[in-house]
Amino acid sequence: MNAIVSIRNLTRVFDVSKPWLNRVIERLPKSLLTAVSDVSFDIEEKTVYALVGESGSGKSTIGKMVVGLLKPSEGTVEIEDVNLFTEQDEDTIERVRSDLSMIFQDPYASLNPRWRVRDIIEEPVAAKGEKTAGLAEDLLEKVGLSAADAGKFPHEFSGGQRQRICVARALASEPKLIVCDEPTSALDVSVQAQVLNLMSDLKDDLGLTYLFISHDLTVIQHMADRIGVLYLGRLVEEAAPMQLFAEPQHPYTQMLLAAAPKMDGFGREVPPPTGEIPDPINPPSGCAYHPRCPLSIDRCKRERPELEQKDQARVACFRAGENSLDLQTMELEGQATS
Repeated sequence: MNAIVSIRNLTRVFDVSKPWLNRVIERLPKSLLTAVSDVSFDIEEKTVYALVGESGSGKSTIGKMVVGLLKPSEGTVEIEDVNLFTEQDEDTIERVRSDLSMIFQDPYASLNPRWRVRDIIEEPVAAKGEKTAGLAEDLLEKVGLSAADAGKFPHEFSGGQRQRICVARALASEPKLIVCDEPTSALDVSVQAQVLNLMSDLKDDLGLTYLFISHDLTVIQHMADRIGVLYLGRLVEEAAPMQLFAEPQHPYTQMLLAAAPKMDGFGREVPPPTGEIPDPINPPSGCAYHPRCPLSIDRCKRERPELEQKDQARVACFRAGENSLDLQTMELEGQATS
């Protein structure tokens, strides 16, 4: 398959310094927060690429850079071989932008409360001066709502119904790529399943490509064709779902999977995750995960591991494949006996 999105060495740094006068008076240096650091991956056409990681790992920042809401500090994002931040031809930029859409996390905040549903859905098309007659009604029926709902306001709908309206709005411009920024995290579990099944059916029916952002591993396993695991803005592992869930290579991925709820997990004893995510303003040297990793060695503190191909996966770890959870269990058992 062809890659519809190609991301290379993507980095985004935010200036979170105090105002200039405060820094002069307090003699403070600038504070720079590295939200995304040297990330590279491809998204193949008509597939779902999922980004997973703890809060603050840079997932949403990458999504916003893909659709052009944020400009990268370094690196490139190419959509259909076009870099929106360096391309000079306005027609090319307009063509590529029309192929992009986004579903935001909170359906309560992402819909204008003063607009009727018809206007919300038709806006992406109306902004380009194209005809919108009957568009909202058709899309509402496509996402499982009634055409009569087009005349209502967002406050008249439940959370799940609002997210369906967000999906309809995302489909209005007939995009090829939709960035889904945790589209079900604000919904009840039963409603999550309905929205996910709807998105999966629409992907198959319309030939869509998704960049799916989530911290929920169950959702990721259900939706993704390829999974990238982020930690402190760095891509530490990438693999197909079956391989990632069966044989996670990176200690951080192993920790995430062990901490996830399991239907048959009653009474299981799993060592709790240790430590907190380091301060992104002052990240650790070498491997960003080494302060929390039970497999950490001196080399991890000095050198940053590069993503290397291992079978059908890519892993950034000097001790990839070794089971850190077994080591944690042995340590806890040793402490208990002593």
